[in-house]
Amino acid sequence: MKKQVGILIDTTLCIGCMACEQACAERWDFPQSDVHELSCKKNTVVQQWGETYVPRLCMHCENPACASVCPVGALHKTSVGPVVYDENKCIGCRYCVQACPFQIPKYQWNSPNPKVTKCDMCFERIEHGKQPACVEACPAQARIFGYRDDLIEEARKRIRSNPKNYVQHIFGETEVGGTSTIYLANVDFAKLGLPGNLPERALPKYTWDIMEKIPDYFVWGSTLMAGFWWLTNRKKKVAEYEKQLKVVKPSNGDGSISQRAEGGNNE
Repeated sequence: MKKQVGILIDTTLCIGCMACEQACAERWDFPQSDVHELSCKKNTVVQQWGETYVPRLCMHCENPACASVCPVGALHKTSVGPVVYDENKCIGCRYCVQACPFQIPKYQWNSPNPKVTKCDMCFERIEHGKQPACVEACPAQARIFGYRDDLIEEARKRIRSNPKNYVQHIFGETEVGGTSTIYLANVDFAKLGLPGNLPERALPKYTWDIMEKIPDYFVWGSTLMAGFWWLTNRKKKVAEYEKQLKVVKPSNGDGSISQRAEGGNNE
């Protein structure tokens, strides 16, 4: 199994220069913008919360909810870490947008050929031995790229070396099963726009817990519904048949009885 890569973001080092935003825009051929919000034309941003600058991008979950809900496999977790998107498979259902606990995927509502956009950790660059564009552009080394296990160890080392400068937690180490983008900060992460009270368990596992209990009920429920459908359609067909084959008395007065379809012609 390949070792997975990730990005460590140390918010205590970010100077808010926005070089990462510019590098990301160039990589995706997006227009430059002074709006520091993730959008369908911006896959990474730097937001200011008080005196702290917080880079935001896809968290690249170990067990991504966005990929688990995609009915066509347009999103998937690669063996090396990044969660990537295949626009050729996407059907525009936007389930991924609703499922992401970090509100990362964005949809191109105003495009005649809309698709989902999100950071893919510059997967093509990684495959060629390069760093993600945002990491390479950072002059303060507030973003570090490497193997996830090594990044977690580096984060722990920084906390041990300077405990007064950091919250005693690595955001993304355990949240929703772990993420490939992890954070360090000197204030509570909830005060930096990152979601709080996230479970440590991967979100798709909650779905599978429910699905494992469904098969027996699903089989019996399906059988019952199929029975209702058959009975309803059978009664309908019988009623139509009886309507078409009503027995009527002839008008010639000879006492014989003939059958004809209602609305048919006398022979």
